[in-house]
Amino acid sequence: MSQSTIVDESLTIRKSPAVNSRINPCLIRFCYFLGNYLVLPAFFSKITVTGQENIPLTGGVILAPTHRSRWDALILPYAVGRLVSGRDLRFMVSANEIKGVQGWFIRRLGGFPVNTDHPGMGSLVHSVELLAAGEMVAIFPEGGICRDRVVHPLKPGVARIALEVKTMKPDADIKILPVSISYNQPYPGWGSEATVNIGQGINVLDYQQNSLKRETVRLTKTLSDRLKLLHEDQSP
Repeated sequence: MSQSTIVDESLTIRKSPAVNSRINPCLIRFCYFLGNYLVLPAFFSKITVTGQENIPLTGGVILAPTHRSRWDALILPYAVGRLVSGRDLRFMVSANEIKGVQGWFIRRLGGFPVNTDHPGMGSLVHSVELLAAGEMVAIFPEGGICRDRVVHPLKPGVARIALEVKTMKPDADIKILPVSISYNQPYPGWGSEATVNIGQGINVLDYQQNSLKRETVRLTKTLSDRLKLLHEDQSP
């Protein structure tokens, strides 16, 4: 796919090197065991998950969760990952997080970087390619962490990437899955509670009638409305 196909007036993207990601099978199995059976149960007194029946088991999926804590990176795989759906997650991660030892692990667990202030074509093209191949990609549509219980304005990247997949591969089965992640404390501490509400998937095929720019706006609004229904006033 040419990088030029992902650029139009609705989203300003700067040139950047190609981006790749991979999953180390042994490392990811170890991390799922460590996170799901040791770290999360030891730290949280209660984790409530609803809506797992809405997780697509096949096809490209953009997981679009609210972002309330660094714990989200462990809570999301716990709620929708391989032990639930048989699928691994590929995370779009802020570039400043993929540094040092942490970055080494993130890259081998399927994570790949994006400059959240000035998104590069490499990160977005890689997202489109993963989705076209039927992968599950997690993108936080609010951008950074927000500590309150309000859904903040969403960035257009999630909708834009989803629509690009349909342009690249018209027969692709692509869905956006809204996910609310919330905690009973703004800064989760030892013994706190977490709640995950998984909504029904948004079928990207239903957003093909108008121009790319208009459909990006319309799809972003639908995602925002779904997240608000799941998240606001639903926190533990």
